[in-house]
Amino acid sequence: MLIFHRHSLDDDLLLPYTKSHGPSHSHRHVRDCQPIAHGNVTHETWAASKDSTSPVFKSNIFISDITDDSGVHRRVSGHITEVHDPLRTVSVLEPGGPGGCKRSHRELVEHTAKTRKCLIAQNGGYFDIDSGQCFGNVMSDGKLVRNSGGIQNAQFGIRKDGTLVFGYLSEDDVLDQVNPFVQLISGVVWLLRNGEIYINESMQAECDKTQMTGKFQEFVDVISARTAVGHDAEGKLVLFHVDGQTRVRGMNLWQVAKFLKEQNILNAINLDGGGSATYVLNGSLANYPSDHCDLPKWRCPRAVSTVLCVHERLCQPEDCNGHGRCVEGQCVCREGWSRPGCANLTCQAECGEHGICTENGCVCDSGWMGLNCSQVCAAGFYGDGCKQTCACTNGVSCDPVHGWCTCPAGLHGDFCEQECPLGFYGLNCKQSCQCHDMCQCNAVTGSCNTTYQEERNISLNRAGHCLAAQMLREWRQEEEAEYLSEQSWLVICAILATSLLASLAGNLIQTCRKCKARGQRADYSYLPLGEINGLVERSRGQGTNSGTALFQKEDSDSQDSS
Repeated sequence: MLIFHRHSLDDDLLLPYTKSHGPSHSHRHVRDCQPIAHGNVTHETWAASKDSTSPVFKSNIFISDITDDSGVHRRVSGHITEVHDPLRTVSVLEPGGPGGCKRSHRELVEHTAKTRKCLIAQNGGYFDIDSGQCFGNVMSDGKLVRNSGGIQNAQFGIRKDGTLVFGYLSEDDVLDQVNPFVQLISGVVWLLRNGEIYINESMQAECDKTQMTGKFQEFVDVISARTAVGHDAEGKLVLFHVDGQTRVRGMNLWQVAKFLKEQNILNAINLDGGGSATYVLNGSLANYPSDHCDLPKWRCPRAVSTVLCVHERLCQPEDCNGHGRCVEGQCVCREGWSRPGCANLTCQAECGEHGICTENGCVCDSGWMGLNCSQVCAAGFYGDGCKQTCACTNGVSCDPVHGWCTCPAGLHGDFCEQECPLGFYGLNCKQSCQCHDMCQCNAVTGSCNTTYQEERNISLNRAGHCLAAQMLREWRQEEEAEYLSEQSWLVICAILATSLLASLAGNLIQTCRKCKARGQRADYSYLPLGEINGLVERSRGQGTNSGTALFQKEDSDSQDSS
C-alpha cells in the first residue's frame, strides 16, 4: 500500500505587499484620509447576536454568475456561513494550537481545527510565506498573541462584552483593558463600511507611500480565491469563502464587496486569499484549493497561519471557573456551585455572619447550626456542629460555643451541681443572708421568709437534731461535772472537820497530861552528878543492864504504879 504525502507548493500567492505587511504611516494618517462623514472614527462597532436557541451556524453553498468589468460572465462557487452568538462560538486560533505564532509555525487548517473541535474552520490572517511569521494583531481567546505596533490594516475583533469591531485600530485600541478584545485578527482592505463599499478609502489608508500603487491596485483588482468576514444587521457573524485561482477564476475585491452587500452584510474585511483560501466543514476539507501539490496533477491545501474557528458554544468562562463542565454552552456546575459560570458557591449570600460558605454548603461557627447558620445550638448541646453534650446539672443550659455552665442564682460549681452554702445566696453565692437571729435565707432571692426544699429541709432537720443532741450531751456533762464537785467539797469539808476535831481532841488530851505532870513533879529525887557517874560505873562492873534508867521513881511511885 502506497501512501502519498501531499504538500502544497505555495505557488498561488496573492500578496498585497512586496516586502512587509501593512503601511508604515501612523493611525493619524488613517484618520486624516477618512471621509468627513466618519470624522475621526476609524472603526465601526455592532452588538453581536446572542441567540442561544438557534443552531450554532448555518452553512450555505453558492454557485453564482458574475460579470466582470469587460462584461464577461463567469461562474463562481463558494460558501457563506452565518454564525449565531459569535462571542461564544467563534475563536481565533494560532497555527497548530497555542504558541504557533511564537514558533512561526504553519499548519493545515484541518489540523488546527482539530485542536478546538471546530465545526467550521477558515483560514484567517496574513503571514510571511517564507518564515511563517504571523502578521498583524492576533488575540486568541483573550490572550494577546501578537501586537502589530499600530500598523494600519483592516481589523476584525470581538470584545469581551460581545461587541463586533471592524476597521482600523490604534495600538491603544488594541490594548484597551476597559472592554478588552477576546478575539482579534488582521486583514487587508475594509470591504464594506455601514453597508457601503469602502475599498477606495481603504486603499488610501492601507497603501504605504513607498508601496507601488500598481502592486496594491493589482491585489485589489485581480480575480482569485478570496476569504472575508463580516456581519449583518442581526449581529450574526458571516464567513465568506470563494474558490478560485489567481488570474484564472474567482473574484476580485470589488466583486466580493458587491456580493456581500447583496447579502445585506454591513461591515466586512478581506482576509488572506489565493492558495491560502481554505474552508473546512466538520473536520474535512470542503473547498477546491488552488495550490499545486508536489505531484502537479493534484491540488493541495496550504499550511497557513491563523484560523477562524466556529465551535460549539463556549461557556463563560470556558472552563466554568474550574467548578463544572461546559455542555452546549452552558456550565453544568458541581454540587455546591451556582450557574451561570460556576463562580459562586450556592450558599454565597446565605451563611450570614455565623458561617462560611464551602462546596459542601454552609460551615457554621461553633455554637451555631442550620442551613444558613442562623440557629443557636439546641439546649443541652454546644461546640462545632452542636454535637457535644453539655455537662451542666440542675437543668442549667451551657454556653453554646464553649460549653461553659452559667449558673443561675442559688447554684454554684463548675457544673452548677451545688446549692449555695447556708448563709449565702444569689449569683455565684457571693451575697450573705441578712436575716435576724442568723436565720437562713432563700438561696436564690435572699428572702428570709422561705420554705426550704425537701432535701435542704431534711439537712437542716438533721443538723438541728445533731446540734440539739450535742448540746444535751454537753449540758449533762456540765451537770455531772458540777454534781461531782459539790460531793467532793462535802467530803473534803467533812474530812477537814474530822481532822480538826481529832486534832483538837489530841491537843486537849496532851494538854491534860501536861497539867497532870506538873502536879507530880515533886515526887522525883535529886542526885548529884558525881553520884550518878559512880552509879554508872558500878553498874557496868556488876553487869547490870545498861538500859537501866538513871532516874528512877521512888518506891512509893513504883508501888502506886503497880
